[in-house]
Amino acid sequence: MALMTIVNLPDPVLRRKAHKVTDFDRDFEQLVTDMIETLRAAPGVGLAAPQVGVSKRVIVIEYGDEEDEEAPKKLYVLANPEIVSASEQVVKGVEACLSVPGLVGEVERYYGVTVKGMNRKGKPVKVKAQGWLARIFQHEMDHLDGIVYTDRATEVWKPKEGEEYAAD
Repeated sequence: MALMTIVNLPDPVLRRKAHKVTDFDRDFEQLVTDMIETLRAAPGVGLAAPQVGVSKRVIVIEYGDEEDEEAPKKLYVLANPEIVSASEQVVKGVEACLSVPGLVGEVERYYGVTVKGMNRKGKPVKVKAQGWLARIFQHEMDHLDGIVYTDRATEVWKPKEGEEYAAD
């Protein structure tokens, strides 16, 4: 296991469409393991492979229940994720990003999404997410298409001293 370097804008890898994962081999498993360790060390709630300089369509998310902060966090690993359905309802929320340090922004996202992809072993998975978890999925999946949250934000600002936001 190894911590990876999180790249920041304007690194060009953050603006490229990432490549589909086709091999679920030992190298892929190592990438996933290293991404999880990097996410936890950052700390953040989500990380896409382009954020660690790897142009592959893989995301890792570790997030707990919004309502119950004592509940254990759930880990999601998805390769080649795609949104197969989205709610009509959209909501605004404040986002931050490990690749855009020092800034936050207000972004409109679907309240709920259903995402399909493959797990770390290459088996099909489907995740239904609502609220902040749905926001995290959308944020991370944007990275796979070269989109950063500031591209979608209606407003971006530097948080005041003491204000904290979870970084995706």
